[in-house]
Amino acid sequence: MSWGERLRSMRMDASPLRESRDFRLLFTAGSVFYLGSMVAYVAVPFAIYDLTGSNFMVGLVGLVELVPLVVFGLYGGALADHVDRRRLLVATGAAQVVLMVAFALNAFADRPRVWVIFVLAAVYAAVSSMQRPSREALEPRTVRHDQIAAANALSSFAMQLGVLLGPLLGGLLVAYAGVGWCFVVALGGYVVATLLYAAMRPYPHDGETTPPSLQGIRDGVTYALRRRDLLGTYVVDIAAMMLAIPVVLFPALAHEVFERPELLGLLYSAETVGAMVATALSGWVGRVHHHGRAIVVAASLYGAFIALAGLMPSFWLCCAFLALSGAADMVSGVFRATVWNQTIPDTMRGRLAGIEMLSYSLGPMVGETRAGFVADAWSVRGAIVSGGAACVGGVLLTAAALRDFWSYDARTDPAAVAERARRAAAAEQARPTQPS
Repeated sequence: MSWGERLRSMRMDASPLRESRDFRLLFTAGSVFYLGSMVAYVAVPFAIYDLTGSNFMVGLVGLVELVPLVVFGLYGGALADHVDRRRLLVATGAAQVVLMVAFALNAFADRPRVWVIFVLAAVYAAVSSMQRPSREALEPRTVRHDQIAAANALSSFAMQLGVLLGPLLGGLLVAYAGVGWCFVVALGGYVVATLLYAAMRPYPHDGETTPPSLQGIRDGVTYALRRRDLLGTYVVDIAAMMLAIPVVLFPALAHEVFERPELLGLLYSAETVGAMVATALSGWVGRVHHHGRAIVVAASLYGAFIALAGLMPSFWLCCAFLALSGAADMVSGVFRATVWNQTIPDTMRGRLAGIEMLSYSLGPMVGETRAGFVADAWSVRGAIVSGGAACVGGVLLTAAALRDFWSYDARTDPAAVAERARRAAAAEQARPTQPS
């Protein structure tokens, strides 16, 4: 195989976009949604700081969002396993539109109220937590079973684009137009995303469902704990976020360690740039079957690259290793999502997406606390290096303890085989009969 052919084989597989109308709608909705969300992500803390001048008040908004995130994340997952997920996306999207209107009205008021921002932030956290499990659970139904890995990579690219461009746009709007216009732009993104969700076809559940309940949520947790291969994906994700995530230390790294505060933005964007490059070269992921081993290798590399970034003597070398860590994290994330989407039964997918969302959301909160404590007790570099090394150790221990996770093979795993057979049978039933 020539180098040109090898490079072409690594290009991101766009077949889900070409072949599935509903995936195109979901992909486009996700792109504008993440862009709007990240613009609002910049606006909310800035608005609070501008009104109060208090860093404590800015940090307090995360605490206010915590309980709604936990409660409605779990409830939203159970609800997604009972109702039409497309309708739930439309309903929560409409609620987000209303909330952005309220944010904007408060920002443009003669005397904006801080308490209004806190109330709206708590309600927004609840609505978003209810929405995400449906979006995550719906995606596998819009593509063929063998396209799930490619669909995950494409969705990851849309998210990364929003994460990269959203804060940049939000910063420009805050500086030159005012914080209220951030909410207007986010509002436009949510309107477009909601209309695209509404344009999708309905996705009723294939079989009988049960209304959301505490027992249903417990059943989801029990299922995740019994599936050792599935449990490994969650533990690895938690280990990476609680131990290695260095974002909270970036201001100190730029100001105190490298003495280049004007380049702080590059530290925030380096991982995203690396992830986007890796996503653009993700055509190979569909040819990998040992997903557990791929997750272990990628997550270990993530921790190692974070540790090396903390050791680098120059700012640019640090950014280079942060970019490599972002690429490794993207690969780990794609394979984790592939295991989830190829093996979790549709009747459980919403609840498991809710559990995954909690680990994804709560992990950084604990990780930031750990990183800040170690940095104050030791040093900024020490906190970054020790976190990356601990991540590598945690991932390797997980692989050793959960052998079903390490040996997972998509071709032979019982859950993957059963889900593949179920989808094939459903497709056969949906195929129109030929006249005799």
